[in-house]
Amino acid sequence: MYKVSEILSYITDIAPLHWQESYDNSGLLIGDGNALVDKVLLTIDVTEKVVDEAIENSIRLIISHHPLIFRGLKNILTDSTMGRIISKAIKNDICIAAMHTNLDNSYLGVNKVLAENIGLKDLKILRPIDSLSSSDSDFQVGSGMIGSLEDEMSEQEFLSMIKERLGVGALRHSELLNKNIKNVAICGGSGAFLINEAKRYGADAYITADVKYHEFFDADNELLIIDAGHFETEQYTKQLFADIILKKNPKFAVQLSNVKTNSVHYFV
Repeated sequence: MYKVSEILSYITDIAPLHWQESYDNSGLLIGDGNALVDKVLLTIDVTEKVVDEAIENSIRLIISHHPLIFRGLKNILTDSTMGRIISKAIKNDICIAAMHTNLDNSYLGVNKVLAENIGLKDLKILRPIDSLSSSDSDFQVGSGMIGSLEDEMSEQEFLSMIKERLGVGALRHSELLNKNIKNVAICGGSGAFLINEAKRYGADAYITADVKYHEFFDADNELLIIDAGHFETEQYTKQLFADIILKKNPKFAVQLSNVKTNSVHYFV
């Protein structure tokens, strides 16, 4: 048995909580950091089905990418989904933690595994964080990532590859420019705020999610913007959690949630 705080430290060693964005709510959200656990359930989102899965498998720790509690709560009532999730977790002594933008901002985090899964090399942070403490000087920290494909490909070939590898029902993208794709910028989850950085680094394409109608105009005939889905661009985070934990402690039991938490569905 291991303390919850020890298991969480395996992740915060490479993604300290002070790397999270000011609006975020990463860390232990429900439970006792000194509680003893023998396994963990890993997920992208905490839904009621995920908590039920933990209960059925006698798991007392859930680590998710997205925080269950993101904004202030005025009440916890069981006639609401949030209320039921929190109530079930507390009644069943389940600790819930989130590792969100602290992991997004880590060089070894969400964007690195996304980049590796679409075949990018020579990776570097797209928007580094400059205001780091001296203790962070040995780390690469910041938003997004840029790299290059081993071989350039046409826009149509690139779009087909991304759709297949990410398992996306459909891709939204800006106007095709009839040029080959070699340098690719990425940001898992909502990343429209990095479009100008992608252009500044000379990216041929930028993959992210949650791009609004007017933001596609920001491509400005310079690059191809691709909205590949929020869940889809962060889907590898569960396995990333598992890899980090098992590297630190091969004896600890990890379970990837079987619940599909993607809230977006496609009619094709």
